Amino acid sequence: MVKNKFTTFYHKADDTFSIGVFAHQLNFLVEEHEKKHGPSSILFLCIGSDRVTGDCLGPLIGYKLSNTQHFIHIPVFGTLKHPVHAINLCDTLEAIKIQYKNPLIIAIDASIGDNSHIGYITLSNRALRPGLGVEKNLPEVGHITITGIVSDECNFNCLFLQHTPLSLVMSLADCIFYGISRFFGYDKWRLPL
Repeated sequence: MVKNKFTTFYHKADDTFSIGVFAHQLNFLVEEHEKKHGPSSILFLCIGSDRVTGDCLGPLIGYKLSNTQHFIHIPVFGTLKHPVHAINLCDTLEAIKIQYKNPLIIAIDASIGDNSHIGYITLSNRALRPGLGVEKNLPEVGHITITGIVSDECNFNCLFLQHTPLSLVMSLADCIFYGISRFFGYDKWRLPL
């Protein structure tokens, strides 16, 4: 039996973030997926709640993607207006299965990690396990996953997510959005100074 190889890239979401490197790595993961499974249309699944600061990363990125002219033909599930979260995730996955034939799902969510990784973005070909940090049993999603680390495992509790600084979440969301934009060849955006 052949063991799956997983690749995870880490990016610091501040002045060291490189849009070009992120876009290149995303392209590498998409190409690797297509080598194994054939060409696929891309679909974004942005997970989280618009009611909790530390969990709104996915809906923020979904909002940015769905309100940008360049992405109008790319399906986006999970926005500020229509978030995808623990309550409706399974129904959303069923709707995707009915509407799209074998899409390449890029799942985006907030996550927890080491204290030294707060403010980092991960980009991986490993499936996302939403709700793991809050002990929810939800299905794994995504062929490629993008997460923003908003808290550490040691000090984490559900209340902490409500006190996550919005500036941290916005910084992560901007970097991810600009990286995705570069991946699709839209270079007019630049990170704010």
